[in-house]
Amino acid sequence: MPNGFRYAWVLVLAACVSASCRREAAPATASKPAAEVSTPIHPGKTQLVTVVTSEWDRFQATLRRYQRAPGQAWKLAGAPIDVVLGREGYGWGRGAHGAGAPAGRPGPIKREGDGRSPAGVFDIGTAYGYEAAREDVSLPYAQATPELRCVDDPKSHHYNRIVSTADTAVDWESAEYMRREDELYAIAIVVEHNTQRTEPGAGSCIFIHVWRDPDSGMTGCTAMPLDTLEAFAGWLQPNAAVLVALPQSEYDVLRGPWGLP
Repeated sequence: MPNGFRYAWVLVLAACVSASCRREAAPATASKPAAEVSTPIHPGKTQLVTVVTSEWDRFQATLRRYQRAPGQAWKLAGAPIDVVLGREGYGWGRGAHGAGAPAGRPGPIKREGDGRSPAGVFDIGTAYGYEAAREDVSLPYAQATPELRCVDDPKSHHYNRIVSTADTAVDWESAEYMRREDELYAIAIVVEHNTQRTEPGAGSCIFIHVWRDPDSGMTGCTAMPLDTLEAFAGWLQPNAAVLVALPQSEYDVLRGPWGLP
């Protein structure tokens, strides 16, 4: 091989090796931890309520409460509470986790009148009750007057909203009385299911309220004894709590990605 050609070949080879080294040395783009990327629980939330069933179609469940300082790990707060859900168990709802099931996850989808409680992640809203005021409740509170209705007719413009017949034109054929003749809504805490970008027919009027007994499923809410509910309502703080409602199989899979205890 002539010396000039050999010299040119060495230069080309050196350039290729140098470029290869530069490519190998280029730093990889760092990715965030899966929990940080995908958790639907806002980092500012300091109270967590989990309601977990043994199976999708079971209505008996266990409620647990957790607390944390911002950026810290969840710590158990209080003893577990036996609760009941919708008589048919869980179906994926619409909440902070998105609309319906998270990508790749199985399970039924919550629909109006299906007897299922919504599964997923949900904010906790206003508390309603029969008393004029509740000094023991820190959540926004409103008295359940005889005029208040929660509209569950998907054809109504007021679907999944609590309105008063005193100042709202009735355009529904079905609605729940917020002041019932029984004590089930003596305290009724709103679960923010299907309240953002409300989809008609996706489920409405979901509350945490008083149960009939431990052996009776509800129509779609979460329920417990009155004295337990009063203590639970007193523990909740405005804009601090988030509800995670799942069967055990989904809780186990989503514990890591969602940063659950």
